[in-house]
Amino acid sequence: MENNKFIPRRYGFPHYLNEPFWLFDTDAKIKAHPKYQDAKAGGVEAALELVSDVALEFLVSIKDRLPSDAIYVAPHAREASGDNAIPQVLATAAAIVAEGVIEVDIVQVTKVYHTGADPMERMCLRPEFEGAVIQGGKYVLVDDVTSMGGTLVELSNFIHTSGGTVAAVIVLVNAGRIQQLQPTNKVISELERRYKHEIEEIFGITPCALTANEANYLIGFRSADEIRNRLVKARKETNLRLRSKGIERKG
Repeated sequence: MENNKFIPRRYGFPHYLNEPFWLFDTDAKIKAHPKYQDAKAGGVEAALELVSDVALEFLVSIKDRLPSDAIYVAPHAREASGDNAIPQVLATAAAIVAEGVIEVDIVQVTKVYHTGADPMERMCLRPEFEGAVIQGGKYVLVDDVTSMGGTLVELSNFIHTSGGTVAAVIVLVNAGRIQQLQPTNKVISELERRYKHEIEEIFGITPCALTANEANYLIGFRSADEIRNRLVKARKETNLRLRSKGIERKG
């Protein structure tokens, strides 16, 4: 497998989750908040102010549509200092409003540098998670922004693989071209017909576990070789992009 350092993604978003709960379709309003930069840089107090100003009314409005006794989890690193504080603060606020529980044991163990990445870069920069999952636990996934849906679906895959269930997804900004989580059966069938097992060989992802935006991106390629060539180019672009920021990425 070309991507064999990753746990295979065999579970996509659950079939009963068609859309996340979301507030905006662009990030313009949250970026305009005076505390946004501080919150993105890891400032918890700044994130608290931003979430209170922007998201509290939204969370109250969806409270009755969230499952009872849910566990709220956001992608976050073990050492969160300097990392985006908004997702964890948003998850905590959602848990308080909906009378759920906040999960802090599940952590993202790889930094994927998705900011500024194009769709192919995002598909090959897959996050990994570790931590204890409660068997049969109902989890609500929370993030500030989603575009391709890759980070959240990897978290969903981790939870399902570990014996939990994903009951809902909450984001402030649903910025994908397609705002649904699930790809259509027609698109998945066409990917399976066109590429057989090559999507799994290239990315470590079964076609039925793709997000709607990932699947619709891949359907635009004419062959598996074209995908592979674009992937090679994307990896080079990632290295150049990170080096321009003074980041040396291993592997």
